[in-house]
Order: sequence, then structure tokens, then C-alpha cells
Amino acid sequence: MVRLFAAVVPPPQAIEHLDAFLEPRRAAADLRWTRPEQMHLTLAFMAEVPTRRLEPYVETLATSLDDLAPCELSLAGAVVFPDVSRARVLAVGATGAPADLDLLGTLAVRTRNAAVNSGIAVDGQRFRPHVTVARTGGRPMEMTSWVRLLDTYAGPSWPLDSVTLVASHLGEGPRRTPRYETVAQVLL
Repeated sequence: MVRLFAAVVPPPQAIEHLDAFLEPRRAAADLRWTRPEQMHLTLAFMAEVPTRRLEPYVETLATSLDDLAPCELSLAGAVVFPDVSRARVLAVGATGAPADLDLLGTLAVRTRNAAVNSGIAVDGQRFRPHVTVARTGGRPMEMTSWVRLLDTYAGPSWPLDSVTLVASHLGEGPRRTPRYETVAQVLL
């Protein structure tokens, strides 16, 4: 079994820009900060993928995305889960032209549908585009000041031209964080 997610992985310059914005601010709160190499926008999460279903999923996904054209996105603004008064996750949102954001939503639907059509169970949470930048470590926290700060962030735009499938190996990264392994990339 493989723990897998389909994601949009921003290019290094977008991640570096966000990381540079966050770096001087990280000491202001006792949060578990996401390492730059783990920043991504999850389109679909699959907790248990039988290895034999991985290749059919990649093929089904490629077919389902072949009529889509690349678009432009950027990272901007604050997102918190579940809400600002008792947040556990601090994130940056995605922005772009309305058609580009529609494409992002279409990618989420198609990555999930391709998984189901390949016999893979998908986490059913509603898609809300975001890049997680920090977690509270389990205890909820009031994050109004962080929301105000991240609402001032606007990153550079970049072409969204692929979906990346990533295996997540729990506890194998630094300080027992997940280790991510790219298993496939599907171009638009």
C-alpha cells in the first residue's frame, strides 16, 4: 500500500519567495512550520493505494487531463482550518484569473474521479486551494494576527502545467515528519 496525494507543486521560485516572506516571522509563534520542499496544493488525497492500482491511476489521470491547457497561478492571502478562532492549520491560498481558478477546481475533480475510476478510495473533503505553511501541533489557536499578515502576501505568478503524484512515507523525514517521493508527473 502507498499513501498518495495528487498535487500542484509550485516551482522553486514561488516556494523560495514564500519561504523568504515567512522566514523572519517564524520565531513569532510556536508552530510546526512546513519545510519548503514539502509545500504543495493538494488536489486529492488517497490514504491507502494498492501498489497495483498506481499505474492504472496514472494512465487514467493522464487521459482525463489531456484536454486541459496550462494556466497562470500565484500564491496569495491567508487560509486557516477550521476557522480563525480555533485554527490548527495556517496556509496561503492560490489566486489567478477566474478561468485559471476554475481550472484548478477542475483538476481537483478530475484527479479524484480518476482515482475512483481506478479503484482507489479518495478522502472526500471539500477542495479549497491552499499551501499549508504551519500547523499548531494539535492544539487550536486564535490566528487573527497571522491571517492579517498572510493577507498581505502576494507571490509571483507561475504556469500551472502539471499534476504531481506524491507518495508520503510517514515518519521517515526529519524529526519524524513525512518524507515525500514523486512517483509520477502528468502534464496538461
